[in-house]
Amino acid sequence: MPPSATGRISVVRNDKLVPLIPGQEKIGKPGQRSSQPWNGILLERHHTGRIEIPEHVHHDLCLHLQLSGSVGLEWWCEGHNGLEETRPGSLVLLDAGTRDRLRWNGSSERLILSITPDFVAQMSEELGTGQTVEFANRWSLQDPALQHIILEMGRESAAAWPLGGLYADLLGTSLASLLLRRHAADPLRPAQIKGGLSLAQIRHILEFITANIHTDIRLEQMATELSMTPFHFARVFRASLGTSPYQYVLDQRLRKAQSLLKSGSLSVQAIAGLTGWNSAANFIRAFRQRHGTSPQKWRKL
Repeated sequence: MPPSATGRISVVRNDKLVPLIPGQEKIGKPGQRSSQPWNGILLERHHTGRIEIPEHVHHDLCLHLQLSGSVGLEWWCEGHNGLEETRPGSLVLLDAGTRDRLRWNGSSERLILSITPDFVAQMSEELGTGQTVEFANRWSLQDPALQHIILEMGRESAAAWPLGGLYADLLGTSLASLLLRRHAADPLRPAQIKGGLSLAQIRHILEFITANIHTDIRLEQMATELSMTPFHFARVFRASLGTSPYQYVLDQRLRKAQSLLKSGSLSVQAIAGLTGWNSAANFIRAFRQRHGTSPQKWRKL
């Protein structure tokens, strides 16, 4: 059984599949597991005290982002031993297949991600290379761009993805692309985009978005409409329209919401449902960010 099938970030220890970090992961409401919108990526948040993780093997690529605490991290891996002084923003990157043991000498909070080899291979293919990807293990890595993406994934997951599945897709592909371009043992250089979408393709995908604006449209759905991979579709969409699929869909949702606010007496809750938000609160938040006021006040004005 693959580690992802357990619903937890898991490793193999003594021929058994066990959670990497014992205890309950902290994302989401107390007593509830957080939603995981990706196939191939798992995200957990943990507060750890002074703890040692016995020797184990990772089946997936593993990433730690430290959120709080300044602690010593001692590690044992492939016959080597090291001690790192870590702080908020410190990252640990371990390749699939790594066998290691580690110990934290104090309390810290961290976001942990696992990414399956299949997801990495798919992204490598979509970047236009046929390379088999390997990563060098890094026990104290600094990368502000990588940190920003992981923090955003943590914030969105804790809030149950108020910006929807399309934004989750964007973060997942951005994370994988950044890892492959910056941190692979042999960094990948994406193939140059040749051409963009034809007028017929643009018309088709914009009609598809308009017809489905009331749903949580996913990147894979849009890509399938044009028989493309999600990553390639996102690149040619931006090249052709000057904006990302996520930003375009957000703009269209807010425009439709404005029209509904102007033309009728539908409740904010009803308008949220008709424009693809999973709750009125998330709609109000997005509307306020764009217009500086709530939908109710905007309607009165």
